[in-house]
Amino acid sequence: MASSMEASFFLVFLLTFCSSIYSIFSATTTDLITTNQSIIDGETIVSSDGTFELGFFSPSGSSNRYIGIWYKQILRYVQTVVWVANREKPLTNTSSVQLKVNAPGILALLNEKNESIWSTNTSRSVQNPVAVLLDSGNLVVKDANDNNPEDFLWQSFHFPTDTHLPDMKLGKNFKTGHELYLSAWKNDNDPAPGKFTRIIDPTGYPQDLTKSGTNVLYRIGPWNGLRWSGAPIPLLTQSRLYTFQFIFNKDELYFIFSLINNSSVLSRIVLSSNGDTQRFMWVDQTKRWNIHFKLPTDTCDAYSLCGVYGSCDIYSEPICGCLMKFVPKYPQQWEKGDWTEGCVQRTPLDCNKEHVFLRYSGIKLPDTKHSKYNKTMTLEECRQVCSGNCSCTAYSSLDISNGDKGCLLWYEELIDIRKLPERGQDIFIKMDPSEQESEAGSTRKKAKILAVSFSLLMATILLILILLWYKRKKKKLKLSEDIELPLFPFSTITRATNNFSFNNKIGEGGFGPVYKGLLEEGQEIAIKRLSRTSMQGIDEYKNEVIYIAKLQHRNLVRLLGCCIQGEEKMLIYEYMPNKSLDSYIFDKTKRKLLDWPKLFDIINGIARGILYLHQDSRLRIIHRDLKASNILLDTDMNPKISDFGIARSVAGNDIGAKTRNVVGTHGYMSPEYAIDGIFSVKSDVFSFGVLVLEIVSGKRNRGFVHQDHNLNLLGHAWKLYKEDRSLGLADEHLADSCNNSQVLRSIHVGLLCVQKHPDDRPSMFSVVQMLTNENPLPKAKEPGFFTERNLFDEAKSGSQTNSSKNECTITLLDPR
Repeated sequence: MASSMEASFFLVFLLTFCSSIYSIFSATTTDLITTNQSIIDGETIVSSDGTFELGFFSPSGSSNRYIGIWYKQILRYVQTVVWVANREKPLTNTSSVQLKVNAPGILALLNEKNESIWSTNTSRSVQNPVAVLLDSGNLVVKDANDNNPEDFLWQSFHFPTDTHLPDMKLGKNFKTGHELYLSAWKNDNDPAPGKFTRIIDPTGYPQDLTKSGTNVLYRIGPWNGLRWSGAPIPLLTQSRLYTFQFIFNKDELYFIFSLINNSSVLSRIVLSSNGDTQRFMWVDQTKRWNIHFKLPTDTCDAYSLCGVYGSCDIYSEPICGCLMKFVPKYPQQWEKGDWTEGCVQRTPLDCNKEHVFLRYSGIKLPDTKHSKYNKTMTLEECRQVCSGNCSCTAYSSLDISNGDKGCLLWYEELIDIRKLPERGQDIFIKMDPSEQESEAGSTRKKAKILAVSFSLLMATILLILILLWYKRKKKKLKLSEDIELPLFPFSTITRATNNFSFNNKIGEGGFGPVYKGLLEEGQEIAIKRLSRTSMQGIDEYKNEVIYIAKLQHRNLVRLLGCCIQGEEKMLIYEYMPNKSLDSYIFDKTKRKLLDWPKLFDIINGIARGILYLHQDSRLRIIHRDLKASNILLDTDMNPKISDFGIARSVAGNDIGAKTRNVVGTHGYMSPEYAIDGIFSVKSDVFSFGVLVLEIVSGKRNRGFVHQDHNLNLLGHAWKLYKEDRSLGLADEHLADSCNNSQVLRSIHVGLLCVQKHPDDRPSMFSVVQMLTNENPLPKAKEPGFFTERNLFDEAKSGSQTNSSKNECTITLLDPR
């Protein structure tokens, strides 16, 4: 009897278990909703290839619930929502709410009373409707037995939100009048439609516009057969990752991009809540989205910034100017930077009389709202049509994909023009004949002057070439033949930085600005661009290339290559996402992200990097500018020493030298170097000691203020050490993670490194040993630069933060 009951119990348990497993498996693998099932909060459907998932979600910072679609593949790293159903009708309570497919083929979000909160529409009915989440991310309602896209009853790709996915159309169906456009979220926490939209405007000749309400914010011009006329560099040509199409006929108008290998690449275009348009590419190595391009790219993308017949040039100052043969309509306003009224022709045109057309090259074509077009005309026929119509102001080729084809005509004043020398197009503007004649006369005069000058030039050309060769030989960058350093083309760097966009700028130092870049293969890089006004020049550039190219160590920043074109000189490094050490240890909020074990790892990593420079590298390198801002942190917060612009090498067993040019940073320079110009490996040891004390305390040496005395950080640490109270130096936030013996040892080693006399300081080999073992440490002697200071000037500025802002690399020249 007992045996029979046990068998029955086991059978029931087995059936229940199998049923549960089946339910879980089917719930996590199905990609459709039928009329016999529904989706409630907590349940999802997943596309057959596992890329996309549909279900209920809440935006970050919001408790409202929405039906949405997101990337399933990367959900454990970040939830990236690409479509929202009930974006205007958020749910505050999802109890008894379900997403269901009803006959005749309507997908609806229903409440407990079976009332519709949100639903799709359909113009016909089918026998067996289902909702399916396709591998493309498109949610479709269709007949279960009909896979023809033309027969879909409804699809989310026809009702996009803020995201343009691969194979999704943007444009307009002229048969139905239905328009497909992007609509930004209201803000990051609210997917309701915001004020920004991105449309393919069919008015006149189609063009890509981004609008705020009814006002145009920026546009990337009309389609020219290859691209949008004003497209940024990453959109100039088809990418190896994606292609795009522009379809325009009597039935429909749309723009679409498709991935070449959609199984290995995730890419999307998003209209953000602030009006920016960005293409994101998922980088699996870093597990995050990288920006491939961004619109607007710069100030000149602002719509109609320079008014009618005004042209924007981002490389000019001021950036707005009138087209050639045009003058400011109101010169006084123009001089004050008010360009809204634009420009007028220098010689007024009477189009009913004789006129000519002048060619303007290398420009983004003007707004085509008031334009007409003909796809079959030649350019000459286009000129004749414009010449015969008094309202026509200009013409251009419609399609430049294979020579000049088609005709594009403007019938109003020309507006929203910018100079694009490398990728712009030609436009022919109707002008008074005198402008052509004056241009021809000026050309003849210039030709005569050139002819006279040419004979003089030929007489001196040999001498000039010799002088140029000699000057170039003295100034050119001399890299050793054994250094295999890649040279990046300038065009590659401009693409990677969106033409050195302000949004890509991540810092600035003595060398010049530093930009973040993204190479086409997805690798992030940092670009140091030598500023023409920089105190550092070709010698520092050459110095950094020669030294760091020969150095390979996990605690030194890696130089990937350089770029030289004309006056442009750049260094390309691996990108450090966590920026510099000083941005953490001196920031009250970010410092809390680093516990003691991580800080101790950073101290040891810096020590190993300096040891490599002093002892193990091919060159014996003295850095001379070790400081917190020159220690960069990678993704895992590993330290990497950077900025070798003023580093020096010493030969053989030499440990130092003397210089008349004292370079470095106050607060980190050793006494013998700052006063007498004597630098050695022990100068770097002193700087390292200062760094250790700063890392432990969270305070800067330069500008340190204490209520009980006027000592700097070194003097304060020395005072506590003599009183056997060294733990009092440690930042209070380390209390929970602190290893007292390690902290005391680090402070002791730091004080040994900043001793006044160089011979008393340990070598970096000894420093690494002292940090990593438990052997007794020698007694520290008095540090350099610890005497009391007159802080009258600092007291004026108040806080420690203010008093530390002067920390910069300086150069002191000894008098002759």
